[in-house]
Amino acid sequence: MKRIVLTGGGTAGHVTPNIALIPALKTAGYDIHYIGSYEGMEKALIEDYSIPYHGISSGKLRRYFSLRNLSDPFRVIKGFGEANNLMKELKPSIVFSKGGFVSVPVVWAAKKNHIPVIIHESDMTPGLANKLSFSSASKICCNFPETAQMLPKEKAVLSGCPIRAELMLGDAAKAEKICDFADPEKPVIMVVGGSLGAVSVNNIVRKILPRLTEKFNVMHLCGKGKLDETLTGREGYIQIEYAKDEMKDLFALAEIVVSRAGANAICELLALHKPNLLIPLPLSASRGDQLLNAESFRKQGFSLVLDEDKDLTEDSLYDTICDLYDRREEFRKTMLASQQTNAVSVIMKLIEEYSLS
Repeated sequence: MKRIVLTGGGTAGHVTPNIALIPALKTAGYDIHYIGSYEGMEKALIEDYSIPYHGISSGKLRRYFSLRNLSDPFRVIKGFGEANNLMKELKPSIVFSKGGFVSVPVVWAAKKNHIPVIIHESDMTPGLANKLSFSSASKICCNFPETAQMLPKEKAVLSGCPIRAELMLGDAAKAEKICDFADPEKPVIMVVGGSLGAVSVNNIVRKILPRLTEKFNVMHLCGKGKLDETLTGREGYIQIEYAKDEMKDLFALAEIVVSRAGANAICELLALHKPNLLIPLPLSASRGDQLLNAESFRKQGFSLVLDEDKDLTEDSLYDTICDLYDRREEFRKTMLASQQTNAVSVIMKLIEEYSLS
């Protein structure tokens, strides 16, 4: 039987693309195992899929000073030993890595045991964990044309990001029942800041609600613990802390989307052909990957972008949302022409090609 080990963890973005591959892998007859950290968020996310989960020790490889830099290398060494034992026990045909620090010892152990590895890099500029793994990979998939230029030419594959198939099966009528807008004829905006929400985006959207709700209905995925109780029941506005199974239906109802610029999030918008305004996480709060992601999508004609530190005001947000809505068909046509929306198919072909017989 063909066996594949999936690995990746630390954030949902290092897990959900793996999850998106699971149905295709099962259809292709693969026995699927997952290696993550002992109690990382990846463990909880994988539990719903009835896949054997193997925990290993994991340490973060920081570029900045921290006392934990003294102990974490030993955790990585321990994780490598555990991953090496798992490779010998499971004897997978191939390893697919989505990155995150738990993936590094897994990829290294695969190379030591002569097991092919395919890596997927979501962001424009590769993260440190994936950089440490590139030399062990047979192929490196990526989301952005610019990223492909930074990778070893013989290994780079512009695949886009694997998207869960169920996201394509949304039912707008179900979302209408959830939202229960008083005037269902108004176009619907979705505002989403990721699973934890985006406080600055939440705040400025709420400030312009009087203007927005004159023209639009607003679905606001504001993040866990970030509801504003004073706005509960406001006409034309619904707050949702977090959406899981119903997310596909909310997407189906949305005409346009305002979002952060995490790689997986924007690739979902591309796959769903949703005209979007990106407000990337600023450099003051990140390594700048969202700014680069957003700029790539702007250049490709997939998105409008507002820089939170330089451009984001109440007036600019309202005006840009209106501009996006007026030009929505232009953006849809550009996204429909993209070749970066069949990632599952591209990656499955690579898995089949490089799997050990």
